[in-house]
Amino acid sequence: MLFNTQHPAALLLAASILISTLSTHGQTQTFNEKGISRATLEYYLNHAVTMTEFLAVDPYASDAPYPYKEDDIRLILHIGAKFIGRAIYRWGSESVLNNKDYLDNARRLVQEVQQRDPEVVFQAALFEQISEQVNTLPIPAWTFEALGLPPAERHFRYNDMLNLKGKLIDHWGKGNSVPDITRQETQLWFMFLAGTYMNVGCEALHLGQIALIGMEDPDLSHWAIFLDKVRAYATTHTRHHWVLLDAHTPSGGMVAKGKSLLDFNSFPLRIKSVPAHPQQGVLEVGFTDALFGRSQGAVSPSGWPAIAMPYLVELDNFGISRHPGVPDTTTIYPWGYDEISWFYQQPEGYRNSWLQYAHEWIAAHDSNGHLQMPVTRVVTLGWDKPRLKYRANTHSENCPDGMNNEATIKAIWSMADAEKK
Repeated sequence: MLFNTQHPAALLLAASILISTLSTHGQTQTFNEKGISRATLEYYLNHAVTMTEFLAVDPYASDAPYPYKEDDIRLILHIGAKFIGRAIYRWGSESVLNNKDYLDNARRLVQEVQQRDPEVVFQAALFEQISEQVNTLPIPAWTFEALGLPPAERHFRYNDMLNLKGKLIDHWGKGNSVPDITRQETQLWFMFLAGTYMNVGCEALHLGQIALIGMEDPDLSHWAIFLDKVRAYATTHTRHHWVLLDAHTPSGGMVAKGKSLLDFNSFPLRIKSVPAHPQQGVLEVGFTDALFGRSQGAVSPSGWPAIAMPYLVELDNFGISRHPGVPDTTTIYPWGYDEISWFYQQPEGYRNSWLQYAHEWIAAHDSNGHLQMPVTRVVTLGWDKPRLKYRANTHSENCPDGMNNEATIKAIWSMADAEKK
C-alpha cells in the first residue's frame, strides 16, 4: 500500500496496519467474537467479488435464476475469492423465504464451498426495499427474542414498516417502499432477514442505502441499537461469532460518537465517461460523490482506530439514464448506463485491461480502497429490453454465458499477493 509518509496521520495509520499485520502473520486468516483485525479484514477485501445471488436457487422458477453453480464453485476456488458479496438477498418476492428448499439449497452451497476452502465468507444483503409480500411471512419467535420483545403469533405488517410522514412510500413503485429503521416493525423485518441469512451460513451483511432507511435517524441512534442486537445474534449463530457489516455510505461512513457502526464502507466506483475516446471510462477523485479520499476515520467495531475506514468499491447496477450511449461527464452513468451494464458492453480485451487499470488506480490514489471484482451481476441495456447477466467465468460448456474475465482477476490478485510477501 502507498502512504504519504510526510503526513503524521498517514504515519499513524501505517503503524496501526503494520501492528495488525504482525499480529496475524503466519496464521490462518480468521476472526472471532472479539472482532477482526484490520490486516485480516483487508485480506478479505483484497479477495472480494460481487457474485449476485450465487446462493439463490429459486424453487418457484422453471430453472435457477443464476445457473452453472458448479462452474461458479470452480471459479471461486480457482481465483482464490474469499469474500463472496451479495450472495443472497431479496428485492421484492419476499414470499420465497417461506420455502424451506430455498434456504436449504443456500446452506448446501455454503457448506460445499467451505468444505473445500474454509476461509471463504459469504455476504447477504438487507436492502432498502420492501413489498407487500412481507405480509405473507409469519414472524418466528426467535426474531422477537433477538430484539428483546415478547413473541407473538402473527405475520409481518408492511404498513407498519412505512414512514409515518409518508417519506419514500411507493418509492420503488406501487406497494414497494423504503422501510423506516425507526419503526419497530422494520427492525423486526431486518432482524428476521439478518438471522435467516446467518442461519444458512452467511457471515457478512450488506445494509444497502442506509441513508434512505435511516430517513428519520440522523444521529444513527436507532441504527446503533439495532446493529448491536444483530451483532449479539451473530455471537451464537455464525462460525466466527462475528458478522461483518457494511453499507453504501455516500457521506463517507456510518460513524456515531467516534465509532464506526460498520466494519468497512462500500460504494459504487463512479466511472467517468471519456468523450474523446468512445465508450472509455476513468476513475477520478472528486467525481460526483465518489468515495475516494472521503472514507471517514473512526474506531472500528473491533476496537482498532483508523484515520480512514477501509472500503470496497464495485461496479454497481442501478439502471440506465434517459440518454444511453451519451457520454455525459457530469452524471453517474458512464456512457448513459450503470457501471456493470457499461462494462458488459465493452470488448473482452478492454474489460480485462480496465480491471487492471482500476485495481492499480485505487491502490495509487487511496490505500483504504479495495476493488470488489465483478463476477456475477444484473445488466440493463434498455427500458424495453430484458435484463441480462454479466458472468466473469471463462467461457465453456459449463458456463456458456462466461465473458472471460476470470483469468485476469486471478492474475491481478496473484501479482498483488506476491508483492505483499
